[in-house]
Amino acid sequence: MTAPLGVGFDAFQITVMGCGTSTGVPVIGCDCPVCRSPDPKNKRMRSGLALRFGPRVILIDTSPDLRQQCLRFSVERVDAVLYTHSHADHIFGLDDLRPFNFRQDDPIACFGSAHTLGHLRRTFAYAFDGVPSEGGGKPRLITAEVEGIFEVFDLEIQALPVLHGSLEVTAYRIGPFAYVTDCHHIPDSTFEALRGTRILILDALRYEPHPTHFSVAEALDAARRIGAERTYLTHMNHDIDYNAPAVELPPGVELAYDGLTFHVSL
Repeated sequence: MTAPLGVGFDAFQITVMGCGTSTGVPVIGCDCPVCRSPDPKNKRMRSGLALRFGPRVILIDTSPDLRQQCLRFSVERVDAVLYTHSHADHIFGLDDLRPFNFRQDDPIACFGSAHTLGHLRRTFAYAFDGVPSEGGGKPRLITAEVEGIFEVFDLEIQALPVLHGSLEVTAYRIGPFAYVTDCHHIPDSTFEALRGTRILILDALRYEPHPTHFSVAEALDAARRIGAERTYLTHMNHDIDYNAPAVELPPGVELAYDGLTFHVSL
């Protein structure tokens, strides 16, 4: 069970709603030990999180598993979404924002880079075509392009570029917390902007190198450079067994799991 919505305006609550890669874990048709594991921490929905701040809930990304994630983790409202990039595993739950429109009777603000929002508008053209919906059949959304520092409900957020192959992905720093997913390279300027982060969630796809994601070893190197007090590895595939990491994780570094919840003081 997650905590009640909102933990006060001097703090916010993070719930990791998914820490898996694009296939999720278990992977369809796979009988490897991790995919067959009964441990719930080895069952990973596609990546995303919920941030509760006072009465507000902000999502980062809308994975294809969004409906199940919101039901499982008691997300009863959504006020805004921060998008990291437009790959399917990060946006294909967008239509599941509709029930929140019904409950709240308000459009939901979607924030992201110009490139990401452009792809979002094309992929979900029916939601952005301006044609009135009959019977509430499409989500009601507004978009806002972001770069650098911006505010959402008086919460200061910093959009930071990282590279996912040749694609620029947006990482987000919110006070002493940062979320950095889907990257294989962090520019020096972003490393500098991440200094002072106390809690970090960082991409670590697998143990072997990958052309567009950090391996676990590369993520550990980046975590050391950032120097957060706590780092959680995310966007993990089925090579990674929660209970038997193939490499020793240093103090302060842990594997994330679906449902991981913690509070961040501002």
